[in-house]
Amino acid sequence: MSIRTSDPRIAAGIIALVAIGILIGGAFAGLGIEAARNPQGAAAAFDGYLFRVARFTLWQALLSTLLSLAPAIFVARALSRHPQFPGRGLILRLFAVPLALPAIVAALGILSLYGRAGYFAEPLTALTGGTWPGIYGLSGILVAHVFFNLPLATRLMLEALQTVPTDQWRLASQLGMGARASFRFIEWPAMRAALPGIAGLVFMLCITSFTIVLTLGGGPAATTLEVAIYQALRFDFDPARAVALTVLQIALTAVVVLALMRLGANTTGDANLPVARRSFIQAKAGETAFNVAAILLALVFVGGPMLATVASGLKADLGRLAGEASVQRATLTSIVLATISATLAAMIALALVMARRALAGSRQSDKKTLLERFTDTGAGFVLVVPPIVIGAGWFVLVRQSVDVFALAPVMVVTVNAVMAMPFAVRAIRPAYDAGSERHERLCAQLGISGWSRLRLIDWPVLRRPLATAFAFAMALSLGDLGVIALFGSDAVQTLPYLLLARMGSYRTDDAAGLALMLGLLCLALMMLADRLGKETSR
Repeated sequence: MSIRTSDPRIAAGIIALVAIGILIGGAFAGLGIEAARNPQGAAAAFDGYLFRVARFTLWQALLSTLLSLAPAIFVARALSRHPQFPGRGLILRLFAVPLALPAIVAALGILSLYGRAGYFAEPLTALTGGTWPGIYGLSGILVAHVFFNLPLATRLMLEALQTVPTDQWRLASQLGMGARASFRFIEWPAMRAALPGIAGLVFMLCITSFTIVLTLGGGPAATTLEVAIYQALRFDFDPARAVALTVLQIALTAVVVLALMRLGANTTGDANLPVARRSFIQAKAGETAFNVAAILLALVFVGGPMLATVASGLKADLGRLAGEASVQRATLTSIVLATISATLAAMIALALVMARRALAGSRQSDKKTLLERFTDTGAGFVLVVPPIVIGAGWFVLVRQSVDVFALAPVMVVTVNAVMAMPFAVRAIRPAYDAGSERHERLCAQLGISGWSRLRLIDWPVLRRPLATAFAFAMALSLGDLGVIALFGSDAVQTLPYLLLARMGSYRTDDAAGLALMLGLLCLALMMLADRLGKETSR
């Protein structure tokens, strides 16, 4: 079936790609202009400090990946070996909560547990035989990364185990395979196939971690490239060094993302909750005890910071916080910016999805055109450029012509929208493709296109997926600290920015209360997105 190349869906997709290109291209232009303006300064910035920061960035990402994946293998296998037990569904939902928590909220929860004045400070002091110094530095970064990535890796590993055919389990049961044999011949091959992609995804998330390192790094010895970019612009005002750091950061993330694409990894980190399958192998007592211990340890490790966040937040004077004018302004600013950003993310994602489908239908051969490739896989390329890098590029581009801090709302909205767009595409694309498969030929025959098609044909199918994408994108935007940390000021503050400011001024009770408010708001949005997604699949 041939579709007119003048299809409005294609035009909408081109506009979306142009908008993304302007945002990212403007950032690169700013970096290039700054490098051309001061080539000696940019070249001189490639010194021992820069490469020391790069080494630490790679080292902490490698350690975080290993510490996340090793226990995830055992936890995922334990959950797979026991597909039905009371609370299993609750555990899987709990493992999805870190995906919804803003990084700064999780960091505060970890400090509430392991910090110098945390709940575990006295036992750790007694254990170490001296004053507990807290968990700042590499140890804090690793704990926070494992908190986020252990549940993600577990869910992705469990998803891989669910691909094992039921016939293999039935045959293993008939052959009397024990735990070791079934792991060697059935479970490990499935996990091994998924392991490179999962490892690459976790590594990418750790190498582009900004908020965790900013709040838990603790000094120059524990600084990553993104935090160094922020410091070079916000505190040192050294654009040349920021350009050098940004070039190195882009190179590292590009290598990781290209490797992920070759491995076929799920770059958005989305993992559906597996459905419990029928069990043909009964675990013996020793194996059951080991599996229970693995699940409980993971549960305590993941649930501890969440409980600490709630406990610390409830100790704060929430009534006074809610009545403060600064908190009310920050909350309103966060909600308004997140709403606009989520709307823009959903619109861009829908335009790309529609254009891809229209281009696929107008193709005369099996070979995809360049435009179709951009609308298909090009959306994921925005993950190569972290938000702080885009912010840094625009910061140096416009700093001599306008007040950069006045651009905070525009930068927060646009960057967060583009960063949330790949996730929105995943929510919208399956529903739109299924609806288009049913209605494409009829719409072409009747000449229904443009607004009429969107209103009469596509909207009933897309209503819930768009709501899912909107809720997910809004939750991501609400908890983001990357761009606002660079462009924020007393005039423009979001809840994460205000929370960071309260932490910096040692008002820990206020920070705990704000973390609880922000965490609950983001969690409610993610739960809404999850529910809408399930209803859509049904």
